[in-house]
Amino acid sequence: MEAMIIYLSSCVCLLLLSVLIKFIHKFWWTPICIQSKMMPQGIKGPSYKFIYGNTKEIIRMRNEIMATPMELSNHILPRIEPHVHSWTKLYGKNFLFWYGPKPQLVVTEPDLIKQILNDKEGGIYRKRDLTYFAQKLLGDGLASARGEKWFRQRKIANHAFHAENLKVNACILVNDRCSTQFKLLKNRDAIEADRLQKDIRDSLIEMIMKRENNVSTGELDRYGSDLLGLLMKAYHHEDQTQRISIDDMIDECKTFYVAGHETTATLLCWTVFLLATNADWQDKAREEVLKLFGKQNPSPDSLSRLKTMSMIINESLRLYSPAVAVLRETKSQVKLGSITVPANMDISISVLALHHDPQIWGEDVHLFKPQRFAEGVAKATNNNMAAFCPFGLGPRICVGLNFSMIETKVALSMILQRYRFTLSPTYVHSPVQVISIRPQHGLPVVLHSL
Repeated sequence: MEAMIIYLSSCVCLLLLSVLIKFIHKFWWTPICIQSKMMPQGIKGPSYKFIYGNTKEIIRMRNEIMATPMELSNHILPRIEPHVHSWTKLYGKNFLFWYGPKPQLVVTEPDLIKQILNDKEGGIYRKRDLTYFAQKLLGDGLASARGEKWFRQRKIANHAFHAENLKVNACILVNDRCSTQFKLLKNRDAIEADRLQKDIRDSLIEMIMKRENNVSTGELDRYGSDLLGLLMKAYHHEDQTQRISIDDMIDECKTFYVAGHETTATLLCWTVFLLATNADWQDKAREEVLKLFGKQNPSPDSLSRLKTMSMIINESLRLYSPAVAVLRETKSQVKLGSITVPANMDISISVLALHHDPQIWGEDVHLFKPQRFAEGVAKATNNNMAAFCPFGLGPRICVGLNFSMIETKVALSMILQRYRFTLSPTYVHSPVQVISIRPQHGLPVVLHSL
């Protein structure tokens, strides 16, 4: 009996010792080792704090900056990413900081960004897992899929967003102009993740069943060439190895509806804001629209001729980029430029810092100057295309990029044809990041009929 007690006590002690060793290794030894590897390479950053890393410091910075509204300015980096703004000044364009015991390398140099984002799918720089909330909201769709699943889903999406399909969708957008113009400008309240997930799933299943019934009853002769139709074809594929599940369909629809709507809504919102505060450019955009379309609905074939509007939208994307940062994770040790990056290191590409870098865009970087893009993106970035990446870059560039631009041009054209608009006196300038950058208190504007 005494021997049994000694044996059990020894097992408990060994178990506790094992847990302690793992705890020390994760929260002390590993961070110390990583810092010692990165510092000699010139990668510095705020020192690691036991257990918490730099999380408390980041939260404090954000709480302080968000406590009050900001002046009417486009200098939003200190507000949206105060830690990036502060630490790039202290430690350089690339630095290391800590979310708890997890290291994150922040990269803002275009050449390094190009190397990371041009990596092939399944390569060294893999897509990082979504957070718990994002997973519930978006599911395992194209935005988070990896490997073979990503290739299969990307192929479907590429077909759905083919140029001919986009022209058809542009006509639909014109017919839906009333709902498009005003819903995008509304501020939406936060909704609990579980309820939101169920509501979205139920809505999508209802939409799928309606399309299925229309085909089975002969009301439609095929599923269609839009994204939902192509997903349903894949669901019914004769080759079982090529089929997708109902969950795959729902996740893909969630990804494109939530991410796609969010991107276009915020892009349109900030473009309206910038034109409301820059009447000269609003007049130029309206003059171009009226010259091209008159009072007629925008023609899908002519949207590419809106040169001034393209400049305005690009400048809006630069100042208020939909994606604040792009996250990757190293699958194994890799040479990034001259930096040796360990395996399993999170890499954060700060798109906002890149787009607000005065060394790239000039000392007037925070001013709304669409003329930067008068001769195209290549000229604006001095042929460094990685310096402007609001929709990402490389193999995983946003597949809905062109569709988002069409949506924005159609909605903006139809607003400009009918109204002159100014900021409401009640507007409070307080950009905040909720998935993308949006006005914390909405964007009230005053519409003046033409």
